[in-house]
Order: sequence, then C-alpha cells, then structure tokens
Amino acid sequence: GDTWKGVSPDLTAQLDRNKLKVMGRVWSVDAVAKNQSTSPYGNIVALDEAPKLENLLYVGTDDGLVQVSEDGGKTWSGRLPTPASWATSLETPTIHRTVDRGGQKRLLLFSGLYPIRLSVSEDDGRRWSELRPIGPYGGIVAMASLVALRDGSHLAMFHDDGRFFREGGKADGAFRLYQVRSEDGGLTWGEPHLVFQSGEVHLCEPGLVRSPDGKRLAALLRENRRIKNAHVIFSDDEGATWTTPRELPASLTGDRHVLRYAPDGRLFATFRDMATGSPTRGDWVGWVGRWDDVVEGRPGQYRVRLMRNHGGTDCAYPGLELLPDGTFVTTTYGHWTAGEPPYVVSVRFTVAELDARAWPR
Repeated sequence: GDTWKGVSPDLTAQLDRNKLKVMGRVWSVDAVAKNQSTSPYGNIVALDEAPKLENLLYVGTDDGLVQVSEDGGKTWSGRLPTPASWATSLETPTIHRTVDRGGQKRLLLFSGLYPIRLSVSEDDGRRWSELRPIGPYGGIVAMASLVALRDGSHLAMFHDDGRFFREGGKADGAFRLYQVRSEDGGLTWGEPHLVFQSGEVHLCEPGLVRSPDGKRLAALLRENRRIKNAHVIFSDDEGATWTTPRELPASLTGDRHVLRYAPDGRLFATFRDMATGSPTRGDWVGWVGRWDDVVEGRPGQYRVRLMRNHGGTDCAYPGLELLPDGTFVTTTYGHWTAGEPPYVVSVRFTVAELDARAWPR
C-alpha cells in the first residue's frame, strides 16, 4: 500500500478546528479525546454515487463542502455552494442516499451532537435545505450508517456517551447504540430506540451491511475503550431485534467500517486498523472476505494496507462506492506524507488488483 496514487487535490476547506468553538468555547489542543474521537476537519466523510448516471460521484467534507465528480473520481468540480447553516456543524457530518416509496431520490446530510440536524437535497446535491433538527435528541457521528428496509422505510444508527442524547447531558461512562426509522425517505425520523448499552465495552460507529440474500442485517462496531476487538450484531427482522454483540477477529478490528459487495460476491470492507499488535495499526486498510466469514467469526481471505498513515492513528473515516465497471472508489483523510499536514486522497482499484497484491504469483 505504499505506492497508491492520489487522484484528486484536497477537496476540503482546510479549516483549523483548533480555532473553532465547541459547546460555546475554544478547547485546548490537549482536551480529553479531542485528537481521538472528534472530527479533525480537512476530512472527506461522505462519498455517494448517483444510482442511474455512471461515474457521477458526490463528496461531502466535515468542514462544510460538497463537490462532484462526473468521471468516477478522477477529477472533481470546484467547491459547490452550500447552505449557511452548514458552517455551524461541529461534528463529523455524513451523507446518505435514500429513495422513498414513490421513487423520489434524496441526499441526506446529517450533523451530530445536540440536536441531530438534517439537510436535504432532491436534485443530486445542486441545492440543499438548511440544517434543521430531526427531533429533541442528539448523538455522536450521526448517522453512522443508514440502510433501506424491505418495506420501503429506512433505518439509521448512531451512538452517544450521555453528553448529547438530551440537552444538557453529561458523560456517564457508558456508550449507547441507537437506531431511528423514517417512513418517508428520510424527511422525518421517529424517536430513537436503544439497541445496546455498556460501560464495559464502548461500542459505536456501526457499519451496516446486508446478507447476500437480503434477509439479514449486520452492524460492525468500533470498540472505543481499546480493550476488546471490534464487535458485530445481527438482525433477522429488519432491525426490530438484534443479537448480543460478539467480538470479531483481529482482521476486522478497527474504526468506521464501510462495506460493499464486489461483483464476484465477495465482501470488501475499508476502515482504520486498530487491532492490537497489528503491523498496520493506525493505517487505512481494506479487508476482503465473504459474508459467512463475518457470521462465523473467521478472519476472511486477506487484509491489505491501502495507505500508510504517519500521524499515529489519526486517519480513515472513508467513503466507499462501487462503480458500474466493478471498480471501487474510496476516499478519506490521513497523514499520508511524513512531516506534512493531513490531506484527502481518493483511490481506485478492483478486487482482482487487490488479489494480485495479496497473492503475488
């Protein structure tokens, strides 16, 4: 993974988060968890592909920009205009695409902390509504994942540590995983439902994926106390109930899992490696295996370093899309050049190319 070629310039606004107010004040650079669990800025946090126009991609950054590529990520537009309220986002935003029961396509941008707010585009990102609260609740990295359910509704997941779920909250030593549902393609959302809570393991940032037959959901979960591997939970009833969390193998241990199926049916996951003792710990990695490997707790076929990170573990909240020709495009930030500030790169590959790296002849 040392020779990947960047295919875009820095697509962010290059803001300095150490000069921005959070909860009414500017925090020092050594504030608790500031460099471990908060958005660094200068990070692409959302990547989405138009469902009917080949090679049309959208990128959203955590400092309030949206840009478009019409050639599968090889080149990008200039910075597109965005609503003024986006500049008030203080936490990693996410972008998700939905299609409602009437066929209306939308892009949804969520901004976390209290309250969770939503901005909507119904013209593929050309125009956006201002951010507005979706309800009297908040959370961290909202929405970490969103999936369409078989009845045409949508399910989204996020987590909180007690500080943001209700106004004026305080951290209490436990992490809670929540889910919410929308019946109208993401325009409105119901009250959160508690999926899991624990003070022993801090499970968060769920990465959702369906089984190949579409009947089962899995959520891969970051373990933020760093005392256990990443975990996984399953649902056989479209999120009505979930299994008890269990550990994943070290090969899938990390943060911010994003998963897609390759054309040959194998599963590709990209994330930040946080496995204890791993030679790529803190780097941006990709995992290749099968659905059954996740279910059975097997290590999968292989894991590769996508890029080496030179900034400790500060990297990789990736977006991931599969283009019609079978090429994966994944985009994220990191300290890719030793001694230089972090920047954003986008890489393209097929699983056949990864196979060749993992299993050289």
